[in-house]
Amino acid sequence: MAPRTPMPVVFDVHGYLQPGALQSAWSGMAAYGARRGFVVITPETHVLPPKWEYGKGGVDIRFLSSLLTHIENTLCVDKRRVYMTGLSMGAFTASSVACQLADRFAAVAPVSGLQDFAWCRPSRHVPVVAFHGTGDEIVSYSGGVGSRGKLLPSTDGSARTIGQQSRDAQPRLMPSTESIPAQTAAWARRNGCAARPAVRKVAQDVSRTVYPCAPDSSVELYTILGGGHNWPGGDPALAATPITGRITSSISATAIIWDFFRRHPMTGPMRT
Repeated sequence: MAPRTPMPVVFDVHGYLQPGALQSAWSGMAAYGARRGFVVITPETHVLPPKWEYGKGGVDIRFLSSLLTHIENTLCVDKRRVYMTGLSMGAFTASSVACQLADRFAAVAPVSGLQDFAWCRPSRHVPVVAFHGTGDEIVSYSGGVGSRGKLLPSTDGSARTIGQQSRDAQPRLMPSTESIPAQTAAWARRNGCAARPAVRKVAQDVSRTVYPCAPDSSVELYTILGGGHNWPGGDPALAATPITGRITSSISATAIIWDFFRRHPMTGPMRT
């Protein structure tokens, strides 16, 4: 590949309480990108506890936008092929980026944490491919914080747990109480897709839900039967399965995500 050939870029965003290095090792996205010809950026938050301010107008959404500007100014980037994936709170952040930076990120892939925000009004239809386990006890497939998630330290840095924090009148940085299928359907409506998806079993423990959408508006959900709060196909040694639950090796989220991304470059007007 010529040195000045514009390269696709994938942001790989870590979850709550996790360092970027763990996310990179778990997803294997950087190594995969080196083989497939795309750049991987693993941003890291330096607040304690590690978390992303992903809400409307959030400081970390501005940070990620500024980081992308820096990358575009220093690397040879294909601006129509910039994408974001992330795990858990990284998935919340990817969902938020699809809402707030739709003119800069071509598609997103939330893993164990797709979110639909009431305030979300993206400037264009953003293709979405999501992954979630039905046995996730941290971010529940049926919506909200799962039983194990409630035992984690609160996101506000206090001595409370997330379970205690969730009793606040307006708890911050919490997942939606809507189920993952309902939130996927909301993204399909936002993207102008038809209401009845096709559901097909792609592995013994994995089904794929695909909405009838325009080619530049795709919405898909991979459901892992009994799957936990994990990166499908990731290294089990990094998964802390006693806490996060079962991890599937039936599919590789990394390979599926890149295949989805490469089929969905930016097609509409772009920010100059």
